[in-house]
Formats: sequence, structure tokens, C-alpha cells
Amino acid sequence: MKSLFDTSLSSEPEMAEFGAKLASLVQKGDVICLFGPLGAGKTTLARGFVRSVASQGEDLEVPSPTFTLVQTYETARLTVWHFDLYRLESPEEVYELGVEEALDTGVSLIEWPERALDLLPAERLEIHITPTDAGRQIRVLGDHHWATRIEEQRLSA
Repeated sequence: MKSLFDTSLSSEPEMAEFGAKLASLVQKGDVICLFGPLGAGKTTLARGFVRSVASQGEDLEVPSPTFTLVQTYETARLTVWHFDLYRLESPEEVYELGVEEALDTGVSLIEWPERALDLLPAERLEIHITPTDAGRQIRVLGDHHWATRIEEQRLSA
């Protein structure tokens, strides 16, 4: 996995817009891992992503799956599985959440992926979010397939 690009975002709306731009790149079977501390903006990014895939804008409620551990959104384009692994007690619990089905049927957005990283596909996009005084620093990592898609959509611009 290599670094594809870095960017800075200064607000919540920019984080949601970044999520929406990511949504334009995804295909069935994709896994996007969201890394960052509590309050970094992982769920904000996921909201922008899900709303964009669903094409329902602000009307779609996208709660954090912190307590339910997974939320599923069936849309005309794709099924989005939004996982939050923060409360997992062991990595194997990810299977009880339906991660195998998610990999077969839709796109997986995974918050706190480090809780089960060895059990997730190696072919994934990683978004590392670091809070800064000016907002958020974003580092995007992925393989050559992701690099091609990002370049074609000019996501990093």
C-alpha cells in the first residue's frame, strides 16, 4: 500500500464533501478504512459518503454506528455497510457483524479498522485523519487500482 495523496480540510462541510467525492469512486466490493482518534471526523466523512451514494442529500439520516456497530444503507446504486469497530472486544467479532456479506454485496466503510485490520482485505483504501489547529490533515493510502481511480476522478485536486 502506498501513499496516494495528502490534503487538508478546514471544516465539517469540507469533510462531508470529501466523503461525497470518495463515493463517486466506489464499486461493489470496495473497502474504505477510516483511521483517526475520537472526534477526528470519521463519521462526518461517512455521512457525506452515504448521502452521496443514496442521492438523497441532507434528508437521509446517517447516525454513527458506535452503539449498533453497523448500519446498512440499501440504495439504488449500491449497498453501503457502515461499520464502527470501536467497541469490539476481539477482532473475530467483525464476522458476527456481517463483514463477509458486506464484502460480497456492497461497499464497506469501516471506522476503527485497526481493531480487526488483519481480518480485512489487503486491497482497501485507507483514509488517515489527523486533527490539527487548522482543521484536519488527510492522508490517503491504497494500491494501484485506487491510484488509477483517484487520478481519473481528480480526487486529490
